[in-house]
Amino acid sequence: ESFIRASGPGGQSVNKTSSAVQLRFNLNACRVLQSDVKARARRLAGNRLTKDGWIVIHAETFRTQKANREDARKRLASLLRAAIPRPTIRKKTRPSKSAVERRLQSKKKRSIIKSNRIKSNRKGRFEND
Repeated sequence: ESFIRASGPGGQSVNKTSSAVQLRFNLNACRVLQSDVKARARRLAGNRLTKDGWIVIHAETFRTQKANREDARKRLASLLRAAIPRPTIRKKTRPSKSAVERRLQSKKKRSIIKSNRIKSNRKGRFEND
């Protein structure tokens, strides 16, 4: 953790206090996380991941250093928590024969309704001329 001066409003104290927090976590050196979890964390981190494998979280939402520190830690924890579960693999499925047949029948029915509509519109248009 390192503390830096936050940007934005804050009155006279904004130029004197270092209330923003920059939390750095070395993902490559972490021995607790498994390699697949690390890979998912890299993908989730996006632009917050450096080339060296550090996750950098910048927190300056709150005016106090303590609140920003807690916010940064929560954000890191939620990122790592989101990387833990394995994504479920989608199994390809096919619609049943009866479902395909029902879909085609409804399309055919709709087509007939629309074609009848076109024929009736043409008759009405020519009769008025």
